[in-house]
Amino acid sequence: MFPSTSPDTGRGPWPDDAAPGPAGPSHGYPPAPRTGPAADDGRARKGPRRLRKGGPGRRPDDEPDEAPEEEVPPVPVRRSLALTVAGFAALLGVGLVLGAQTAGPGHRLPFAFIIFGVQLLFVLAWTMAMRPPALLVVALVSAGAAGIADAAAVQSEIAGLAPLGYAAAAGFVLGVLGQLFRRVDRVRVTDSLGSTLLIVVGVVAFATLIVLSRIPKGTQAITVCLTATGVALLVARLTDAVVPRPRLAPQVPRGAAGVVAGAMLGTLTSAVLGSYLVGFTPTSAALVGLVTAGTAVLADLAVGYAEAGRLMAGETPTMWVARHMQGPLGGFALAAPAAYAMCVLFL
Repeated sequence: MFPSTSPDTGRGPWPDDAAPGPAGPSHGYPPAPRTGPAADDGRARKGPRRLRKGGPGRRPDDEPDEAPEEEVPPVPVRRSLALTVAGFAALLGVGLVLGAQTAGPGHRLPFAFIIFGVQLLFVLAWTMAMRPPALLVVALVSAGAAGIADAAAVQSEIAGLAPLGYAAAAGFVLGVLGQLFRRVDRVRVTDSLGSTLLIVVGVVAFATLIVLSRIPKGTQAITVCLTATGVALLVARLTDAVVPRPRLAPQVPRGAAGVVAGAMLGTLTSAVLGSYLVGFTPTSAALVGLVTAGTAVLADLAVGYAEAGRLMAGETPTMWVARHMQGPLGGFALAAPAAYAMCVLFL
């Protein structure tokens, strides 16, 4: 016998007339996604998202911490130093020009002695500034190459640059071999090839003035070119002492105004001299002076950049006086072969 009433009698009605269903999730169907605070898995928002152009939103605290770039303060220009270097450049130019006037057929030894003294100053300044491995060996080899080049320039039957090239090559090879002799210096020899080559070639370049004094119009060319070089270096340094603007680099205490003014006034001086010297015209003298004055001021500027690079690399500066003679000496060393080339090719 079955009871007359259903077992569900007495239960409350279904809310909202919803059909009954199983208490748990139905088999075979994934549970519906949940919404609300629990859906964040315990991670609370830290701030509103910001929209970025061309990318998804990102919270402020997700941005990487970028350190602000530190501005390098410009190196101060020391007026007294600029004036001292300008005076040295002027004295060097006057000495070389007056020494060239003493040169003549059969009387070139006085000029050769003057050139050799300048070469010794070049070796001292550049070796102490660049400090290659086996410094003493490089200095002695460079001085020996300078003496051989001067003797070859005076005594060779034909005035030419071939003996000077042989002297420079022999000096470079001996300098490198001297650095390879010691194990301590052997590690740095590959890094010092450029500095050794610069010292040897630079010191031999002064001997081209002796060769130039042996060809026609050579003494006049020396007067024009070296006067233009001395004026260019003098004006460039004096301008840096007064108006070192605009700065070419923060680490280099030189200004573009001095470089441009030096090259222009050097060219003007050579043009004026050309109107008084035999074998020159103002145009030809200005052309020769422009090349030599321009190369000299650029070489002087390049020395300043090299010095700044060594200081930034942490190298300890040595022999303050010798290092600051490096710029004018390098300018005259580069102007000497430029004067020879201009005299041979255009005069």
